[in-house]
Amino acid sequence: MGLPLRVSVLQKADRVVFVPVCFLLTRLRKLRPELPPEQPPKPRRIVIVKLAEQGSTVLANNAIRRAVEMVGRDNVYFAAFEENRFIVDVLDLIPRGNVLTVPTTSVAAMFFGTMRMLLRMRRLRIDAAVDLEFLARFSAAITYLSGARIRVGMHCYFEEGPYRGDLMTHRVLFNPQLHTSEMFQVMVEALGFAPKDFPAFNLKLKIGTAEEPVFSPRLEEVKEVEQVILALTGNSQIPPLILLNPNASDFLPLRRWSLASYYELAKGLLPRFPEAYIAFTGLASEAGPSGELVKQLDSARCFSMAGRTTLRQLLVLYTLARVLVTNDSGPAHFATLTPIQVVSLFGPETPKLFAARSPRTRVVYAGIACSPCINALNNRQSACRNNLCMQTIGVPEVLAEVSAAYRKASERFSVRDFRASA
Repeated sequence: MGLPLRVSVLQKADRVVFVPVCFLLTRLRKLRPELPPEQPPKPRRIVIVKLAEQGSTVLANNAIRRAVEMVGRDNVYFAAFEENRFIVDVLDLIPRGNVLTVPTTSVAAMFFGTMRMLLRMRRLRIDAAVDLEFLARFSAAITYLSGARIRVGMHCYFEEGPYRGDLMTHRVLFNPQLHTSEMFQVMVEALGFAPKDFPAFNLKLKIGTAEEPVFSPRLEEVKEVEQVILALTGNSQIPPLILLNPNASDFLPLRRWSLASYYELAKGLLPRFPEAYIAFTGLASEAGPSGELVKQLDSARCFSMAGRTTLRQLLVLYTLARVLVTNDSGPAHFATLTPIQVVSLFGPETPKLFAARSPRTRVVYAGIACSPCINALNNRQSACRNNLCMQTIGVPEVLAEVSAAYRKASERFSVRDFRASA
């Protein structure tokens, strides 16, 4: 199996290929009879289209739950890129057989995978499709071609965002004042309104408390990860752990806090918490930079887990650790499915819309004048090549938040000092 297509390739295809596709499908739509604008929809089977970003899928948690309340667990489906289905399975809100995936290992695989998924949607007689992608064209085309008579999605009424045609029966206006999790829930709630009502939307969301952790690892999974940690630390039992996720790859360079900053953070944590060990996490491609950080720190209490875990094992690691420090990325969100305390660093995007809604999440955000520069209305693109918003975040500020999070996390572990029993 090959590696997934780069995000830049998918974004370019969305712009170059699917702008004309959405235009042609819009013309086709005018030739077909549509849902009467005053008819209240009554869906029987709902498909939620959320192709990319595992972190955003976690934020769709309440939206999926609401869909299940409407039509039942067995009648809710979820469309995603193949590499992003992991978190849908972890949430365990719908049957695994109801997750429809598209591979992105190549253009050909993506094309034929999309055709198979659309064929299955039509065989299932999906009658309601909710597009949770903010103003993407590919997902709009899939939503239209699903065969669903009821289609909910973002719509640009006055060219306030990227063109994606006019393919939805329920045309929702993007509200930049709503948190992403609320916006997702709005999309599902829209199914209960008549098409003629939009863009006006007489709905007041009730913001509930954060969900309790939903990830429950099996005992054998815990033992597997424990064995890796014990082998790397040379200890006989699991020490208190602080996880640092430097995101050292080129995947999201604007969101990256520098490796030098993570080095200084680790240097500050080691003497402050002499019983704690620091583990660097990341993909296999990040093992080199993480290993170099461990080498520079030259401490027996620092080690690298980068590339040593599957995604599921990473969640197990979160259940064993006390604090995770990461930038705004997938780990910041799916760590909230576990009891770990999270310190999340924001720069190009605003935490007001994208931070995890969890009492265990602490946000560090410099809030300089040019930040945030990435949003749904500019299709998550930025002209910035110098992420001052992340460079401005100081190590002392993060160190203070990590220290507070560590002390809070220690309440759920034994008060016995690790050094006394190691």
